[in-house]
Amino acid sequence: MQEAKPTASIAEQLALIKRGCEELLLEEELIEKLKSGRPLRVKAGFDPTAPDLHLGHTVLLNKLRHFQELGHHVLFLIGDFTGMIGDPTGKNATRPPLSREEVLANAETYREQVFKILDAEKTEICFNSAWFERLGAAGMIKLAAQHTVARMLEREDFAKRFANNQPIAIHEFLYPLCQGYDSVALRADVELGGTDQRFNLLMGRELQKHYGQPPQVILTMPLLEGLDGVAKMSKSLGNYIGIIEPPQEIFGKLMSISDTLMWRYYELLSFRPASEIAQLKREVEQGRNPRDVKMELAEEIVGRFHGAKAARAAREAFIARFSHGVLPEDMPEVTVPAGPIAQVLKQAGLVASTSEAYRLIAGGGVRLNGEKVENKALTLTAGEVVVLQVGKRRYARAHLI
Repeated sequence: MQEAKPTASIAEQLALIKRGCEELLLEEELIEKLKSGRPLRVKAGFDPTAPDLHLGHTVLLNKLRHFQELGHHVLFLIGDFTGMIGDPTGKNATRPPLSREEVLANAETYREQVFKILDAEKTEICFNSAWFERLGAAGMIKLAAQHTVARMLEREDFAKRFANNQPIAIHEFLYPLCQGYDSVALRADVELGGTDQRFNLLMGRELQKHYGQPPQVILTMPLLEGLDGVAKMSKSLGNYIGIIEPPQEIFGKLMSISDTLMWRYYELLSFRPASEIAQLKREVEQGRNPRDVKMELAEEIVGRFHGAKAARAAREAFIARFSHGVLPEDMPEVTVPAGPIAQVLKQAGLVASTSEAYRLIAGGGVRLNGEKVENKALTLTAGEVVVLQVGKRRYARAHLI
C-alpha cells in the first residue's frame, strides 16, 4: 500500500488534526514528524466486543479519515487477541472475556462497517493476534516485567476498585501492556484513542522508548454525548444512534437532539470544513432556524451510511410527518423509562395518571409520532426517540431508556 506524500502545509495539517480533539501529546513532536514529509503511521485499536458500531465509535474513525485525507497511513487495529482479555477501562468490575468465535464474528462486522467512513484503499487492517501468538508465554512475562503493580494502580479505575476492595484480576493488568506493545509491533507514529484511554496510550510511548523506537504522539478524542446530551453515547443507556439503523430512525434521532448539542455533533461527526460550520453558526445567530441546520446534519450523517437517495427520502419523510406547523418548535425534551404507553405518558408529564391515559387513548386523544394510538397495551422499547401528543396542545419528545 503506497500513499502519496502529504501535500498540505504543516499548519494546514495541524488545523485538521486538532479539530475536535481533546489532547495532543506532544504537539512539538508531531510537528517534527510532519516535517519529515513521509506518510505517518497512524494507529487506532478497536476491540471487537460488540457487533455493531454507533456514532460514538465513529468519532475516532472520522479522525482517522482526516489523516487519510492528509496522505497518512492508517492502521486499523482489530484487537482479536486483547478482545479475549477484555479492556477494563472505565469498568467497576472485571469485564467478561469473549470467546475466540465471538471475537472473530464481531471483527468481521467491524470490517464491513468501518469502510462506510474510511477509504478501504488507504486502510491497513491489522489483527494483534499476529504478534501476540508469536510472543508466547516467555515473551509475555518479559513484557509484564516492564511495569510495577504500583504503576498500574495509578490508573483511576484500578485505584477505585482497589480502594473499594473490589477484585482486580491479574490478566487485567496485562491489557494496558498489550495495547502499548501493539504500538511497538506496528511502529506507530501516532495513536488515537478516547479520553478514557489516556493511560493505555501513554503506555505505548513508554514501551516504544524501551524497545528503541521514537515514541508515538498521542491524540485523544472526546467521548460523544448521547441523545440526552449528558451521558456518553452507549447502547446500554439507550441514548445511541447505530450506524446501521434504518435511515428514518437515524434522521429522527438526530433531529431530537438539542440545538446546543447539535454543534457538538457537527464538530465531531460532520465532514464539512470548519469554516462552513462557523458560517452555519453565524446564520443561526442572525436568525436562521436551527432546525433547518440540524436537518442538514441529519441528511449528511444518513447519507454517509445509507447513501444520498435514502438521506433525501428520510428528510422528506420527517418533514411530511413533523413539519407544516403541526408541532411546536419549543417541544419539551424528556428522558423516561421505556414500557407501556400509559406509563410513558405519565412519566413524560402529559397525563396525571395511567387511568387518564387509557381514557384519552380510548377517545382517540393520544398520538405517537403523529399517528393515533388505538392499542392501550402498546409497549415502547428502549433506545427509541418518539414524539408524544395528548390532545391538541400537549407535546413531548421522549427519549426512551
